Amino acid sequence: MKILNKLNLFIVFLIFTGSCKESSKKEPTPEKSPNVIVIVTDDQGYGDIGCHGNAVIKTPNLDNFASQSLELTNFHVGTTCAPTRAGLMTGRNANRNNAWHTISGCSILLEDEETIAEVFKKNQYETAMFGKWHLGDNYPFRPEDRGFKTTFNLMGGGINQTPDYWNNTYFEDTYYRNSKPEKVKGYCTDVWFNEAIEYIDKSKEKPFFMYLALNAAHSPFNVPEKYAEMYSDAPLSDIQKRFYGMITNIDENFGKLVAHLKKEGVYDNTILVFTTDNGTAAGITKGKNNEPNTGYNAGLKGTKASHYDGGHRVPFFISWPNGNILQGEKINDLAAHVDMLPTLTEMAGISFNEKKPLDGTSIAGLLTGKEKAIDRMLVVDTQRNQFPEKGRNSCVMSTEWRLVNGKELYNTIKDPGQKEDISNAHPEKVKEMQAFYDKWWKTIVPDVRYAEIPLGDKAANPVLITVHDMHTKDPIPWNQVQIREAKFFPKGYYSVNIKASGKYRIKMFRYPPESGLALNATTPAIDGGTYTTTLPKGTIINPIKARISIGKTTLNKDVDPTQPSVVLEGKFTIGSNKLESYFIDEKGKEISAYYTLIEKI
Repeated sequence: MKILNKLNLFIVFLIFTGSCKESSKKEPTPEKSPNVIVIVTDDQGYGDIGCHGNAVIKTPNLDNFASQSLELTNFHVGTTCAPTRAGLMTGRNANRNNAWHTISGCSILLEDEETIAEVFKKNQYETAMFGKWHLGDNYPFRPEDRGFKTTFNLMGGGINQTPDYWNNTYFEDTYYRNSKPEKVKGYCTDVWFNEAIEYIDKSKEKPFFMYLALNAAHSPFNVPEKYAEMYSDAPLSDIQKRFYGMITNIDENFGKLVAHLKKEGVYDNTILVFTTDNGTAAGITKGKNNEPNTGYNAGLKGTKASHYDGGHRVPFFISWPNGNILQGEKINDLAAHVDMLPTLTEMAGISFNEKKPLDGTSIAGLLTGKEKAIDRMLVVDTQRNQFPEKGRNSCVMSTEWRLVNGKELYNTIKDPGQKEDISNAHPEKVKEMQAFYDKWWKTIVPDVRYAEIPLGDKAANPVLITVHDMHTKDPIPWNQVQIREAKFFPKGYYSVNIKASGKYRIKMFRYPPESGLALNATTPAIDGGTYTTTLPKGTIINPIKARISIGKTTLNKDVDPTQPSVVLEGKFTIGSNKLESYFIDEKGKEISAYYTLIEKI
């Protein structure tokens, strides 16, 4: 009897423990952390999309996404490329971090700024960046140095710009995979989206943060024929037809990306953001000889580089079906690119403690509908010079008001086109916004400094410096058309930091090293055809001497102009310095060395 009771107890124990195991299997497993994809297009303005009233442009996939996602209709960025990217990466205004310009050594994100990729990476996210970086081409400023584990990007601010791989045209180009050149097939925007889709397939088992930063629809307006042909009968200029075609190609690729996310079962748990980097570049043009304008700008004043709303108010859509953000709605509260870092980290539930004061703030509560009408002001400006200047092209913003140039006041709820300056009727609002700007500017001044490109660092040796990053007030040859034409020879310097004293070898080039072209070479034109910009024949220069100066040390050497470069060697000591790199022609004129390769030996 005792044996039977013990047996019964044992059977009951097995049944109980088995049922516990079975019930634990049935308990729902928590959803993994959300993936985050941030898509930023280039030079696509608020009016360059169908859902904002553009009756000509074809963007069905973005229009559909806009209808199903949450739209922020009062979202603002910088007025040009690099300032927007710097603000998005750091949550801090570009005047604070040496990215207030697009060239001239002032589009390099300072190395001590913490990026959104670094924050996600240290919280066990996979990180990837595809497309246009435009925040520094040298170590430690490259995307792979700033928290992105996987990178595939072009150099400089766009295809065929001075730092870009020689003779890239948007088609069959060479880009850089974690700093190593790699030739690809296809059109650039297709390449970036294909890379994104492949990355999703490889990384979907782990949470990932992806920054898909397109160079389209930036000039040159090169586009596959079928996309431009879509607008052959549209009331647009030839350039606008190509510009619109580039955006329709983006739209088609965006649709493919969304479809792939859904097919792979990861769309619902992905925070997907679509936005752009500044106002339109070619969406609207002034008619000639009193003819009407062509294109569409949603009634906004100003375009790219303007501190009126047309220069910095841009499309913004965000979706996360598994999250609790609003869907199919529009919010008009003031929001900006500098809000992305604190917002996306909060939404993803990851740890973020700011190392430096942010200009942005988390708007996660706004996106969920838990908060209304954030009472705040923000500043956007257009500097595009060697050093930020107080009051230069400034705009102080609140949800309802804009104070432009420190004196013009507009109510953009009632007057979105900023046609009526009502500063005289609201002097108290002018004073309030002026006071905010003055207080904000005082916090900017201590942060302003130049980034220094390190030389002789074990992490990157040799280092190629391009004229794109020269500190100068002179015109810079920022694209390869100007390099070919030898159009500008600016006088200036590069801000460098020698990390190790010793002997250095310096090679000075007129054309980029990968071209193999001689210093005095011409180079044949590349016919662009109907929908691609033609690259002109190279202009001959004839240098006979070379000069390189780093700090107080100057090296000189005679030049054989039939060679691709001139080679100089000298000893330099550790520390911050100004680097100058020039050729001298037979008339004694100094000619900028467009490309300078420096190696510690």
